[in-house]
Amino acid sequence: MAESNRIYEGGTEEGEDENTDDSHLKLELSAFRAQWMSELLPSTDSRGLKRDLSRAADLRRRQELVREQKARELFLRAVEEEQNGSVYEAIKYYRRAMQLVPDIEFKINYTHSPDPGEGVGSYLEESESDCEIDDLLVYFQQQLSLPGSSPRICEPEMELSQVHISVLPREVLMYIFRWVVSSDLDLRALEQLSLVCRGFYLCARDPEIWRLACLRVWGRSCTKMLPFSSWREMFLEKPRVRFDGLYISKTAYIRQGEESLDGFYRAWHQVEYYRYLRFFPDGQVMMLTTPDDPLVVVPRLRSSNTRMDSVLFGHYRLSQDTDNQTKVFVVVTKRKEEKNRFCRRNPATDADHSFHVGLQLSSGGRQSFNKLVWLHHSCHITYRSTGETVVTAFDMDKMYTPLFFARVKSYTAFSERPL
Repeated sequence: MAESNRIYEGGTEEGEDENTDDSHLKLELSAFRAQWMSELLPSTDSRGLKRDLSRAADLRRRQELVREQKARELFLRAVEEEQNGSVYEAIKYYRRAMQLVPDIEFKINYTHSPDPGEGVGSYLEESESDCEIDDLLVYFQQQLSLPGSSPRICEPEMELSQVHISVLPREVLMYIFRWVVSSDLDLRALEQLSLVCRGFYLCARDPEIWRLACLRVWGRSCTKMLPFSSWREMFLEKPRVRFDGLYISKTAYIRQGEESLDGFYRAWHQVEYYRYLRFFPDGQVMMLTTPDDPLVVVPRLRSSNTRMDSVLFGHYRLSQDTDNQTKVFVVVTKRKEEKNRFCRRNPATDADHSFHVGLQLSSGGRQSFNKLVWLHHSCHITYRSTGETVVTAFDMDKMYTPLFFARVKSYTAFSERPL
């Protein structure tokens, strides 16, 4: 009997130990959960957090209401088209409505028929003209200036634990945008950046960026943007050379070879060569004539510090005549070699050679300012001893084919300096 009591008492003590261990585990688990939740929450004021959460919830609620209202109007219009026998149009509106709200069919009250002159027609006119808004810049400015909208340029789509780019001041964002454009005037990248959101669209349309781009192209002569309505329109519409690629022309001709030793036949040779013109925003230009294929030459013309021996370097200027035709005048010469006291490649000459080129800028196809037509080409030889200059003009025949622009993505892949 005593043994059984000891066994029972021992069993009771073991049960109490197990219950104590379970309670300790539960306490440790609850403490771990509390610490884990505190680490997940950002280290901001709880009031500010609640305010941000409520603002985001209100914004999502408003967006859902607007989306449901549009889907409702589209669905009712689809019902009307189906009743009129226009099945194809009805399917189109059904699809657009279900893309906005998948279960819109179960959220519509069919107690009254839709009035075709109320709501639906006005929304359809608005939705069909979404892509034809006259001034998208003014429209976005009005959207961001609504009473319930946030003062920031943009808002994160979802809650983030990291700092969002919208926290940055507008001045810092504009400086980042100037780095995107860079000193190479990559306005194409700026246009792509404007597709991110409405705030970025407004920043990409900042007049100061486009004014600096115009000053970089045309200099101080473009102090006024008339007759254009904005600096951006001036940059896009006014004729200019392009910098995000190079102009290329290919010339091919057949040349008669020497007669064979026995006089039985004479060989004919097909000769092909390319001309390359690469313009830079600071007024520099590179010109190259070579039989090498563009796949070999184009990567080597990315910078003005290229080491190719046959490249001619110089400057260019734009001129617009009274007949509204834009001409490009180029003067190039061989780059002077650095002096080396140990060896010299070529003996020093007594004359300086420079080439003067006149081109007419025009547009062809879908691209703008993508064609250069030869007007004149001459070689100027200046003798150092006498100072006399001899000019030799070349005939503009079929050997001078027009140069067409080819965009090269690698030319604007890196930014060295901001705009």
